[in-house]
Amino acid sequence: MTIQELQKTVDEWIKTYGIRYFSPLTNLAQLTEEVGEAARILSRRYGEQSAKPAEDLSDEKLGDELADVLWVVTCLANQTGIDLTRAVEQNIRKKTARDKERHKNNPKLQA
Repeated sequence: MTIQELQKTVDEWIKTYGIRYFSPLTNLAQLTEEVGEAARILSRRYGEQSAKPAEDLSDEKLGDELADVLWVVTCLANQTGIDLTRAVEQNIRKKTARDKERHKNNPKLQA
């Protein structure tokens, strides 16, 4: 699925099942919640925090939480008229121009 197809699919789902988009501020709160759920899994899998009994830290659960993040980002883009394909392409060009040597020359990243 392309980013453009994702935006169309989410828009069609919202119009069919969701009635309408939540407000951008509600979606921002939802995004924060979803990022927090992904962060919980990552902090327990790779950080110092231990998992609670029976807490699901599986790849499937992490993938689901990351998909929730992508869903809300897509909703925000759709409702604000952002073409995510164009925005991502521009962002990659920006990062490439700005950082093409930066990370190569960072002694903190040298193995």
